[in-house]
Amino acid sequence: MATEIPGLVELWRGFENWLAEYAPGDYGSLLPGGSESDICRLENGLGFSVHEDVRTILRLHNGVTLRRASTEPGAFLLGYSLLDVEGILAAHRDLVSMVDDAREEGEEDLVVGRIADSQWVPFAQNMSGDLLFVDHRYHHMGEIGEMSFGDPGYQLLWPRMDLMMADLCESVKTRTPVTTVPRVPSVHAGRMLEWHVRPPQG
Repeated sequence: MATEIPGLVELWRGFENWLAEYAPGDYGSLLPGGSESDICRLENGLGFSVHEDVRTILRLHNGVTLRRASTEPGAFLLGYSLLDVEGILAAHRDLVSMVDDAREEGEEDLVVGRIADSQWVPFAQNMSGDLLFVDHRYHHMGEIGEMSFGDPGYQLLWPRMDLMMADLCESVKTRTPVTTVPRVPSVHAGRMLEWHVRPPQG
């Protein structure tokens, strides 16, 4: 049986505690954790077992309250909202559809593993539909990627989720940029965390 990644739960709880104190709107958007049956439903829908990092975050929180506007809290992961099981499955279906369409059109080399892949498991989404995902391809297992519509290819952000959470915790506590993704945290109206793109250094 797989075990939790050491430190990931503690890092996530530390991040939550920061939200509770400084961004209470975001903290209040967190939903209760999913059950083992929820995770089984996810794996059945995907057609493969998920990385333990995905299991861990779902056990902690099965998503956040659905945002209907950018002024509402819940997009505290670099501007992305944590997905629940149904949201993960829906976003994954979209990726699979993109892969299938590319293969039918003979554009597999331009799409698969670049802007969409059936082995990417989304765990957060922004209001534009862009995704953060855990890579499940054999040679990329556990990597955290970002897929933005309109970009020529996905961006590798972190090799593991615990490193992502460690960087986010450090960034919000020190109010310094996350160097991996040049974004700077700030708290809006004392209730929600926002991430602003850091301009290039001249």
